[in-house]
Amino acid sequence: MHILIVAATAAEIQALTEHYGDDKPFDVLVTGVGMVATAFALGRHLDTKKYDLAINLGIAGSFDRNIALGDVVEITADHIAELGAQDDELFIPIETLGFGESCFHATKAITQLKQVKAITVNTVHGHEDSIAKISHRLQPQLESMEGAAFFYACNQAGVACAQIRAVSNYVEKRNRDAWKIGPAIKNLNSFAIDLLNGLLAT
Repeated sequence: MHILIVAATAAEIQALTEHYGDDKPFDVLVTGVGMVATAFALGRHLDTKKYDLAINLGIAGSFDRNIALGDVVEITADHIAELGAQDDELFIPIETLGFGESCFHATKAITQLKQVKAITVNTVHGHEDSIAKISHRLQPQLESMEGAAFFYACNQAGVACAQIRAVSNYVEKRNRDAWKIGPAIKNLNSFAIDLLNGLLAT
């Protein structure tokens, strides 16, 4: 099985890449942070090589307090939350405008993890009013800055895709003291190693 691991930063998958060393039985693409960097890097890469499966690994913030910090989950649906237009207090999604779509999906479920839906944003939420508005409009459980762009690029290229993320913080007024980035990355990499061992053995 030809597998591509995609991450926004090398730090998020450092333990994974170090575990396998120079003879990794999969390819790795570090795209940079954000939707634009992800879509460009992934689109260019998928134009040069074919894969059976692409897996996006990373950390995320959670709107859902039933998901514990450090938990690893599988995202099956991801919205580009800001893609649309404002009409005073009303948000008009790109679908209603008739110019495209904003929700993209995994095409392959690969784990028994809790399945969640997420949003992808340019600006992570940190204001009570904006958190309340996006929660009411889309009912997201997680947010990242790359997930929907990853799904979009894979869907366009016809590559099976899955997204796995570990929760590093809750979506709230910015509170760095409450973040658990280290434990989230550790759990993400431990899970990814077990997952890849299983996938590559089949």
